[in-house]
Amino acid sequence: MRIVFLIAILLTSLPACRNSNQDLVTINGLTMGTSYSIKIIPNKNEINKKSIQTNIEVILDDINQAMSTYINTSEVSLFNQSRESDWQTISEDLYQVIHHGYQVSSISNGAFDITVGPLVNLWGFGPDPYTREIPPDSIIQSVKAHTGYEKLVLDDTTQRISKSDPSVTIDLSGIAKGFAVDKIALHLDGLGIANYLVEIGGELIGKGINAKKQAWQIGIEQATPLERSVQRIVSLENIAMATSGDYRNYFEKDGVRYSHTIDPVSGKPINHTLAAVTVLHSSAMHADALATAFLVSGPEKSLALANQISVALYMIIKTDSGFEERYNDRFKPYLAN
Repeated sequence: MRIVFLIAILLTSLPACRNSNQDLVTINGLTMGTSYSIKIIPNKNEINKKSIQTNIEVILDDINQAMSTYINTSEVSLFNQSRESDWQTISEDLYQVIHHGYQVSSISNGAFDITVGPLVNLWGFGPDPYTREIPPDSIIQSVKAHTGYEKLVLDDTTQRISKSDPSVTIDLSGIAKGFAVDKIALHLDGLGIANYLVEIGGELIGKGINAKKQAWQIGIEQATPLERSVQRIVSLENIAMATSGDYRNYFEKDGVRYSHTIDPVSGKPINHTLAAVTVLHSSAMHADALATAFLVSGPEKSLALANQISVALYMIIKTDSGFEERYNDRFKPYLAN
């Protein structure tokens, strides 16, 4: 499970303004334990806002019924409840997300792992009652023994999954929102809508132009826990953006700070200088998962991996004197300031 403070601030949440055709159309709602927002600059033809919102709600409901761990009868919940290692046939969408999560786990050496939920819960950052107790190493290792993406077995031919350890569970909170963003974008593309911004819980994709006839402008927040201000502005031009940070969700015990971001390999909260990351990619799902992987990995490993797999990466790094930013060449063209 990934529980993050999402650092993207939409700078486009302004009153509806006129363009050469129609007003900005905004659709809002709740989903996946968070909110969603869709902004559309209509083409020359009229659009049916009510019909679009109805279709989007159906898409989101279907995703929740497949991937939500808060719905006891969802596909992923039924898989988690099973204590068998038998093959289970699942829906195409769910298989796609699990398969992609597995791939990101592989390329990140396990920094992203959809089976890490029990460890997140153990440290008090999950849905279970909050605790500030530090679990002993023996308990951490006991829980960790039943996590690990390698314990998931996938069959691409039949779209079936199984688990080599019957106690393994899946949590898709670090990738499902990105998938939903992609799916809604695909739906809007199918309607012939060229200019829109889709956002779910801070994961975004921007296509075409905004009401000011420029790329969608999104702010990256400064990594300061007590105030909210913009560090950088990013121009989203036909690309998705995902963010992850650990500078607000944490607890302190005996003078030690414990991040909500759990390293699946160690089973413990991350302990390095990377405070926040922003990832740009054509797929919001891919950017979503990578944002977690990079935050777990730390600045040096993340920059090396981002360059290796040709992904645009922006980082805010803690220093003795405050924070510094670092980004790779692929990210630079999207910076608006």
